[in-house]
Amino acid sequence: MKRQIKEGFKGEGTPDMKYYAFDWDDNIVHMPTKIVVRSEDGEEIGMSTDDFAEHRHDLGKNPFKYKGETIVGFAEDPFRNFRTAGDKDFLIDAMRAKEGPAFGDFREAINNGSIFSIITARGHNPQTLKQAVYNYIVSGYNGIDKDQLIKNLKKYRTFIGEEDMSDDDLIKSYLELNKYHPVTFGEGSAANPEELKVRAMDEFVSYIKGMAGILNKRAFIKNDISNNFIPMEPSIGFSDDDIRNVEVMSKHFKDKPDNIVKTYSTAGGIKKEYK
Repeated sequence: MKRQIKEGFKGEGTPDMKYYAFDWDDNIVHMPTKIVVRSEDGEEIGMSTDDFAEHRHDLGKNPFKYKGETIVGFAEDPFRNFRTAGDKDFLIDAMRAKEGPAFGDFREAINNGSIFSIITARGHNPQTLKQAVYNYIVSGYNGIDKDQLIKNLKKYRTFIGEEDMSDDDLIKSYLELNKYHPVTFGEGSAANPEELKVRAMDEFVSYIKGMAGILNKRAFIKNDISNNFIPMEPSIGFSDDDIRNVEVMSKHFKDKPDNIVKTYSTAGGIKKEYK
């Protein structure tokens, strides 16, 4: 049976308070971008992000075989394709990319008009990530439905009492509400991004809790006449294909008394909750 689209709203017409945070590479999509490593002969070898997640803790420490070569460490400027110099290529590669294990959730988030964050070890300009998402929306990339998104954005604006705007302005306003965290933009190491991702998630959690407070006030006004309003608790699902990132994220949030984050591993192309 075709899965029913929930449209980001509960039956009584209030937002469902479901939010998302995504790693980009090998989680939302499989990108063709390569990290550059060095063989024992000094040759530069391109390594996929999926393979890098498997080998990154051995790079520069323990030589290993890869594509018939013995890899001994990073090449000079190994993440050259993952920073601002590669912004234009990122936009091209994003349109060539194949669906990753979390793409269904990403598509659902956009079609429902739900707020999300992209938390990636890449170091591109945040505006580049936002442009890539905009390109997905306007091109109808792999089931992303612009009309469904606009329909739900109009529902949200009606709910919070804001005036309508043009369809394109609605989409651009929505994109501004989402958060884009290429955590090595300007600084930081793409080889060990775990703590940087946790910091980005802390910021997103604070943002969502603030937004939830505003929506709860709106919901109270909407439902007060029946005197049966129950405050809605937000939840955030975070997914990443790198198990180390998932472990560190889960450990950071799981014992917090007000935790709203659920972590999911998509390692090996299979999504499952990490506990």
